[in-house]
Amino acid sequence: MRILVIGSGGREHALLKGLAADPATTELHVTPGNGGMADLATVHSSAGAVDDGAAMVALATSIEADLVVIGPEIPLVAGVADDLRAAGFAVFGPSKAAAQLEGSKKFAKEVMEAAGVKTAQAEQVLPGASESEIEAAIDRFGPTWVVKDDGLAGGKGVVVTPSREAALEHVRAVHSLGNPVLLESFLSGPEVSLFCLVDGETVVPLLPAQDHKRAFDNDEGPNTGGMGAYTPLPWLPADGVQRIVDEVCVPVAREMVRRGTPYSGLLYAGLAWDTDGPWVVEFNARFGDPETQAVLALLESPLATVLAAVANGTLAQLPPLTWSDAYALTVVLAAAGYPESPRTGDEISGEMLFDAARVLHAGTARTADGTLVSSGGRVLNILGVGPTLEDARADAYATIANIDLDSSFYRRDIALPAVQGEIRV
Repeated sequence: MRILVIGSGGREHALLKGLAADPATTELHVTPGNGGMADLATVHSSAGAVDDGAAMVALATSIEADLVVIGPEIPLVAGVADDLRAAGFAVFGPSKAAAQLEGSKKFAKEVMEAAGVKTAQAEQVLPGASESEIEAAIDRFGPTWVVKDDGLAGGKGVVVTPSREAALEHVRAVHSLGNPVLLESFLSGPEVSLFCLVDGETVVPLLPAQDHKRAFDNDEGPNTGGMGAYTPLPWLPADGVQRIVDEVCVPVAREMVRRGTPYSGLLYAGLAWDTDGPWVVEFNARFGDPETQAVLALLESPLATVLAAVANGTLAQLPPLTWSDAYALTVVLAAAGYPESPRTGDEISGEMLFDAARVLHAGTARTADGTLVSSGGRVLNILGVGPTLEDARADAYATIANIDLDSSFYRRDIALPAVQGEIRV
């Protein structure tokens, strides 16, 4: 099977690693790729923008791809999956219409309401609203405000704050970009990320994970695209995954079919587990980053075969997924200044840097002389795997301590509350 992966981050590196391990994979290609992917795939760094459907079709045609896996949200929301399918390619990733579950938070709320799925109360505030209208809307929420950019913001368009003024500032900032704002009621309870393979009304869950969104230890600092994640969740009730599937993912999948826009690909449900179970915070239309790195580290089923089954409409015929009886954890090494203004171009070194089992590349590039340098905010993802969550933590942190990137930083408390038994539902 010749496979093309579209994307350049840690999520795509994890996908390539899993796809390479499947005997069904005969060739791997990636565009635009990053500085750490050349050992796994042929890197097409200048094939065109990932949201350019014509360019992606041309590349898939040139390599005679049997399967195209679209990693990031931007090409999905732009309709690249539709362009590829129209050209005859099997694609893992939803259509433009279905990807609106991520592309428009207002659309996702409408789908959830129709499907009877529990989610936060929400109100959209459009650009052009007067200051008095914005303040009146703000005053209908609180005392903890959740203010979201109602578009694609790479996980960084959300502000959760007890400060009314900070909430107002974020509304103004989002409106200055020409985007609507979604105000939401605050959901308490620990967060859960559940990835589900979806093929029409067929839904197959992966392992549940928990992301750490804030930049610094103890959940301090600004929201980011994710600073680390772990799986599985020792504190989640035994029936937790099945409840999320039954109460959230299956109803949404059925509603998408009813609307004539069936979902095909990976549906990521971001949830808060409250006193009466799961409530949806948001949906993503693709594998989440950095949860993917941890989840796929434990998948024993052949990944290429699994993704091809979704793309070809045969997910219902796939054998049950199998998993390692272990825990996995990933820690993000971030560049100085992330997330506001990450510094790039710094050399990355260290004796553990090329441990392919533990180090996944995200924001990296190669200079003309082959030096590995930072090229984004989240630079590396460091994996740890072990029989216990504490062992997985120790594995990851032992590795990251031996990687050097000037003025970089990482959280030292990934999964620590779970290890210490501080998370309860």
